[in-house]
Amino acid sequence: MEPSQSLEDFYHKKLDWLPANLKKEMGHFNVFRLADVLGKPHSPMPYRRIDFYKVSLMMGCNRLEYADKVLDIDGPALVFSNPLIPYKWERLSPEPTGFFCIFTEAFFRQFGHIRDYPLFQPGSTPVFALSPDQAAMIAALYERMLTEIRSDYAYKYDVLRTLVFELIHLALKMQPANTSIYANSNAAVRISSLFMELLERQFPIESPSQQIALRAPSEYAAHMAIHVNHLNRALRETSGKTTTKLIAERVVQEAKSLLRHTTWNVGEVASCLGFAERSHFINFFKKNTRLSPGTFRDNHPIV
Repeated sequence: MEPSQSLEDFYHKKLDWLPANLKKEMGHFNVFRLADVLGKPHSPMPYRRIDFYKVSLMMGCNRLEYADKVLDIDGPALVFSNPLIPYKWERLSPEPTGFFCIFTEAFFRQFGHIRDYPLFQPGSTPVFALSPDQAAMIAALYERMLTEIRSDYAYKYDVLRTLVFELIHLALKMQPANTSIYANSNAAVRISSLFMELLERQFPIESPSQQIALRAPSEYAAHMAIHVNHLNRALRETSGKTTTKLIAERVVQEAKSLLRHTTWNVGEVASCLGFAERSHFINFFKKNTRLSPGTFRDNHPIV
């Protein structure tokens, strides 16, 4: 897997310039037409994470690989990308059409944590198929962003934040009501949120010499200063799954990504994911996928 792409890398490689306002402590925002970026000569996008947030309106036929999933998109779609989930986008239509905006978490610092919205949470579905009317409405939002960012209005970035929030809430309304970030703000939810944040901090794995620090439920509980039984009850209440199950699902997801997108051998993948023995990893992978790591890799050739 390629190293994470920073904002500086994005501007240098895609546009060959660097904006003057790229100050991370203040936050950053920009918006583009896809044709203005993809119309330029560029190498295919590699499978990797990005160090910023991105919301894209894609038209036509596209293929999106994210986490361990591959999704073919035929028609307009709204796609949410974040620093936690690696992805790769492949354009299947001849002409790039659509828009995207990019921003850092600091851009929304005074308005809460943008990462807390379900659209940017691990395990969420980041792709929303759109009707023609929805696509036209969202395209109009992006046109307003383009107009606003070019203006001299002193408070234009406040307007741009509002437009991003409008995109987020349009997508949230397409999800079931129980995904609201404001619901069930009890102790179990807070514990579950802390656990998921700690789990995601173990990733990405970007080098064969890297290894996750926490593997067992008791290690997570100790980090959170609670008893492992308390952690398990909270996760069962909020997700219906045990701590062991949630850890296993995330490790399997990362294992699939490493097997598909790196040339590391099975032993190296096992070591990165905290398995002392290659055989233990093979048994774990078989138990959770019904395939050996080698068979999975044979069925999914390395990209």
